[in-house]
Amino acid sequence: MVFKKIGVVGGGTMGQGISEMLAAQGLDVFLAEKSPEKLDQAIAHITISLDKQIERWALTESEKKTILSKIKRASDLSEMADCDLVIESISEDLNAKKHMFFQLNQYCPPHVLLATNTSTLSVTEIAAVTTHPERVIGLHFLHPVAKVGLVEIVRAMRTSDETYRLTQQFVDDHLHKKGIAVNESPGYITTRLICTLINEAMHTLSEGIATAEDIDQAMKIGYEFKYGPLEMCDRFGLDAVLAALEGMFREYGDIKYRPSFLLKQMVRAGHLGTKTGIGFFRYDKDGDRL
Repeated sequence: MVFKKIGVVGGGTMGQGISEMLAAQGLDVFLAEKSPEKLDQAIAHITISLDKQIERWALTESEKKTILSKIKRASDLSEMADCDLVIESISEDLNAKKHMFFQLNQYCPPHVLLATNTSTLSVTEIAAVTTHPERVIGLHFLHPVAKVGLVEIVRAMRTSDETYRLTQQFVDDHLHKKGIAVNESPGYITTRLICTLINEAMHTLSEGIATAEDIDQAMKIGYEFKYGPLEMCDRFGLDAVLAALEGMFREYGDIKYRPSFLLKQMVRAGHLGTKTGIGFFRYDKDGDRL
């Protein structure tokens, strides 16, 4: 199967990254959002991302134009019917995702693969609202999507072998990323491990063992992390990390997944990381550390 047209539903941070990455690989992308205003905002953020790459000599102006020309605005979900694969990347809310897949199921013919970018929610439960759960699969991309060469391919209870084979082919041949096969489990591999580390870093901070800067420096210098766990939390979004931990704590019942009280406090205060400019550290509008 040759994948040419890919639908992306949701133009938040992950949706933007997925759309940009797909377009850079030469695929036609149909991006959908709740409103024209949100769609314009998503395209504007993708443009900023490309401009920053031009500043670093990682991209040319003509390449930027080519990538943007590949991203089409989808005014309605019905436009997803002509896609080979649709990737849902809306907020981590189970009911919202189930409603979205219920709608996609109505518009997309049975041969269209439906993937969710969820990091903790049950793909099996999401697929259950469709009439063809065998075509539903998880594609968990990591942030920043373009730079991370890994995708978790999550098999739900009723995902067919053919759906998995085609998805693996898509990841290998079109995205040129390493696809890791994961049987459905809350948090999969990456979210389960990294959120546990982030949570422990917050416990370390709240206990006064070290400063946020020193905790991150210890992991960056000592273990060659690109970002320390607290800056990673800022870049993922504190609200997203809280939702992931709460989901795993609810599913596993293990105290190690219980979110740090400090995390809850910061989310309540609106300190969500790069998206608000303040988290454990401060950031400018482009997400760069101040």
